[in-house]
Amino acid sequence: MNIETADTRELSALLAWYVAMGADEAADLEPVDRFVIPEPVAKPQKGQQQERSRPTPIQARPAKPAIGAGIEAAEKAAAACTNVEELEAALKAFDGGMLKRSSKNTVFADGKLGADLMIIGEAPGTYEDRDGKPFIGPNGDMLEKMLTAIGLKRDEHVYLSDVLPWRPLGNAKPDDATIAMCLPFLKKHIELAKPKYLLLMGVVSAQAVLGTKDGISRLRGKWKDIEIGGQTFAAMATYHPSYLMAQPQMKGATWRDLLAVKERLES
Repeated sequence: MNIETADTRELSALLAWYVAMGADEAADLEPVDRFVIPEPVAKPQKGQQQERSRPTPIQARPAKPAIGAGIEAAEKAAAACTNVEELEAALKAFDGGMLKRSSKNTVFADGKLGADLMIIGEAPGTYEDRDGKPFIGPNGDMLEKMLTAIGLKRDEHVYLSDVLPWRPLGNAKPDDATIAMCLPFLKKHIELAKPKYLLLMGVVSAQAVLGTKDGISRLRGKWKDIEIGGQTFAAMATYHPSYLMAQPQMKGATWRDLLAVKERLES
């Protein structure tokens, strides 16, 4: 049918047929290829009327891996650091994957750098992630009571950190791949902080630093020498403050561990 010469009845019949077929929206007489990237519009010279703007194509950015940069990148970044300040900066710049992108803060350390005792927890919780410091909130309150019981103060006598610098979603237990990616930073942290003794709080911390799959009940209460960066450190595992709040009957065993730490510090 020739649209230009068709009469009203023919056009009405054609329109009714289009509607019946579902073509009820007017578009254009010519088809448009929506997959063609439009040519960039030149900016008008001074005094010229500006033309209608066209859509600007968006270049896709490469997606960041959910698992992060990986173990090799972590080892390289940590090895390049010569002091604790450089290590903290490297950790904050590192791609920690979804673990880091879902966290509010990179939780690095707190307490007294250079203290004889370095306490290593598992991972930041809600309070730690919010304020960017390890062992605060209820866990921090419990830890301060434990330290006070053996004559230690958080800000004067201990240095605090975690295996993971970022809070796992839902405070879930981190998987082996995540721990392995964070471990080079922790080992370098220990090497640069140079404590005499390590107190590993919780099963994640104990297994990661001691390189074992044994449970915390089997690991706790025993001194073990470990070598990191050519230095030897005496390490002991014990229960995490959060575990003691859920299982108060284990406070007696933890008290014996703390007395053993006190004895070492005073020797």
